[in-house]
Amino acid sequence: MLSEKLLDHEAYLVPIHIVTSASELPVEFLEPSAQSQLVIGFDCEGVDLCRDGTLCIMQLAFPDAIYLVDVIEGGDIIMEACKPALESSHVTKVIHDCKRDSEALYFQFGIKLHNVMDTQIAYSLIEEQEGRTRLPDDYVSFVTLLADPRYCGVSYLEKEEVRVLLRQDPKLWTYRPLSDMMTHAAAEDVRFLLYIYHKMMEKLNTQSLWRVTVRGELYCRCFCINDNDFADWPALPPISDDVLMDGEAPEEEILSVLDVPPGKMGRVIGRKGSSILSIKESCE
Repeated sequence: MLSEKLLDHEAYLVPIHIVTSASELPVEFLEPSAQSQLVIGFDCEGVDLCRDGTLCIMQLAFPDAIYLVDVIEGGDIIMEACKPALESSHVTKVIHDCKRDSEALYFQFGIKLHNVMDTQIAYSLIEEQEGRTRLPDDYVSFVTLLADPRYCGVSYLEKEEVRVLLRQDPKLWTYRPLSDMMTHAAAEDVRFLLYIYHKMMEKLNTQSLWRVTVRGELYCRCFCINDNDFADWPALPPISDDVLMDGEAPEEEILSVLDVPPGKMGRVIGRKGSSILSIKESCE
């Protein structure tokens, strides 16, 4: 268990490894098993990160090191080596907003991201669980989550600096070698995810734990539309007896998935989100 001290920065200044070959990654990650359950921080960086973009860096945060998997240099070979872990139920991937990362992995490398703990989903569930009302579309940003003293209490002002650079040059993540700034920025996006994970797991009740698992699976599929109705994806978690005993049975989880042509998202969202809100109302 991580220290209860709000943040002992020394505990998180772990080595950062830039990886171009699978042999540089931990064996327990490459060969997931029921005997070696892993929880890792996870994120991706790229150019227009989606099905048609370019995935450039995949960040993996372990308790003792951060690995930056260089997809530009390692290519299909290193991603094929990572595929078993990314699809494994024995490796929990802690991520903030998994949707676009999952889309990029699926369409660019045929990887079906599975067993995620999405901190954006968990944050909303804890807020709801503790009686704080939030609008359905009011999702917490990663910067805001990091700054929240209940979970981390760390300022991440550099994130905006990186966003400015990306607006100036969207191909920033394709350049090699990685600059010190790029290496630091990629590592900071996953450095505290395991700390946040443990804080959230202490708060989530039985029903919320089930919901965060189910919604994580649905969010991984969100933009990964295929012709077989996700038959080749892992089955969604069933409602356990513990969840049914913890009050009333949860209402059906509904996720409307829209295949949006490039540049047409505005039409789907509608003025001030009117289209999305009307879809949600029709599902109630």
